[in-house]
Amino acid sequence: MKLVFVSNLFPDSRENYRGLDNATVLHQLSSECEIRVIAPRPRLPWKVPVVRTCRAMDAKFRPVYPEYFYVPKFGSSFNDHLFARTIRKPLFDLKRQFDFDVILVAWTFPDACAIARLAPELDVPFVAIVQGSDAHMYLEMPLRRKKIVGALSKASSVITRSAKLSHLLSDAGVPKKKLFPVYNGVDLRTFRPGNKQVTRRELGLADLPTILFVGNFLPVKNPFLLVKAHAQVCKEFRPCQLVMIGGGPLESEARELAIASSFGEHVVFTGRKEAAQVADYMQAADLLCLSSENEGVPNVILEAFAAGLPVISTDVGGISEVLNQPFLGKLVPRGDQDALVGALAGQLAKPSESGKIRQYGESFSWERAAGEYLRLLRDALR
Repeated sequence: MKLVFVSNLFPDSRENYRGLDNATVLHQLSSECEIRVIAPRPRLPWKVPVVRTCRAMDAKFRPVYPEYFYVPKFGSSFNDHLFARTIRKPLFDLKRQFDFDVILVAWTFPDACAIARLAPELDVPFVAIVQGSDAHMYLEMPLRRKKIVGALSKASSVITRSAKLSHLLSDAGVPKKKLFPVYNGVDLRTFRPGNKQVTRRELGLADLPTILFVGNFLPVKNPFLLVKAHAQVCKEFRPCQLVMIGGGPLESEARELAIASSFGEHVVFTGRKEAAQVADYMQAADLLCLSSENEGVPNVILEAFAAGLPVISTDVGGISEVLNQPFLGKLVPRGDQDALVGALAGQLAKPSESGKIRQYGESFSWERAAGEYLRLLRDALR
C-alpha cells in the first residue's frame, strides 16, 4: 500500500516535538506501507518564509513542508481554502510520481477540511485522525463546526484518540459508523519501571516523594493549579518534590508562582525533554499528575502506566476511559484544588503497585495501535 500523510502535526528539525505521535504511527506502519509526508506549516502573511528540514529518522518519508498563509481569529471562512491551494501542487505532483493509494490526514481544520476538497479530484480515499482539541475547541465555532462535520462525513473512516471524542463527533453529526476510537501506543522498551532512589541520584533530584508533570505550559494544561496544590501538600501533609517537564508561554509565570509559594526549592523545572529522558524522570517519580482543563487521552498517561506510575488527573476528556481502576490512581473534578491536594497526599501515602500498573500499561503498544490504523486504511481501499 502506498500512503501519503498530510498534516501540520509532523516534526521537523526545528520543531522535533511537533506531532510525535503521528510520526511514531508512521514508523510503525512503514513495515507494511510505502509512505510519503506533506507537512504544511502556517505562516502569517507578513512573516518571512522559513526553510525546514526533517529529522534524520524521518528522511525515508521524504517529507516536504510547504508554507500556507493562515489568518488568525477571522480565518474560519477561508483558511481551509488557503491550505488546499498551497498543498494542491505538491499533492498532485506526488500522485503522478508516487501514485499513492490512500491519504491519511491528521487535524480537523484546516487540514482534513482541505483534503476533503482535494481527495475526490484525485479519486483517492482518505482516513482522518481527530486529535482532541481540534474537535473540543473547533466544534464550538459554528462555521468551523459545519466544515468539520462535512469533511469528516466524506472520510472513509475517522480515527479518534478516545471513545468520548467519537461520541462528541457523532453528536455533532458525523456518521457513527465512520468513527473508530484508537488509543495511541507506548514504547514499552523505553517506558518501564526502575529504581527510584538510584535514578533520583543520577538526575540530581532530592530523595523526596516526587510528583511529575509532563506537558506544555499552556492555559489548557492549567499548570498553576498543580503548583498551588503541590505547595498545599507540602504545607499540610508532607514535604514532596514537584518536577515539571515541558515549556511554553506560562512557564515563567509558573516559576514565579512556585517561588512565591515558599516551597519553590521543591519545584524543579527541567524544560522540554526527549522521550528517553522523560522515561528516566518517570522512574524517579512516585506519581504523574495532570491538572488539565481539557484533554483527549494524553500519551503521557499511557507512558506512566508502562513505567509503573499511578496517575492523579482532572476528570476531563477521555482520561476516565483508561484511568478506570483504583490501583491506577484517581480522578478529581476539573479546577478543584482541594480535591487535587487530597488525591496527591493520599496517593503518596499508599504503597506502590508498580508491577500491577506496568502489566496494565503493556496493553497499550504501538504495534496494537498501528494494527488498527492498518486495518482501517485497508478497508478504505475496498
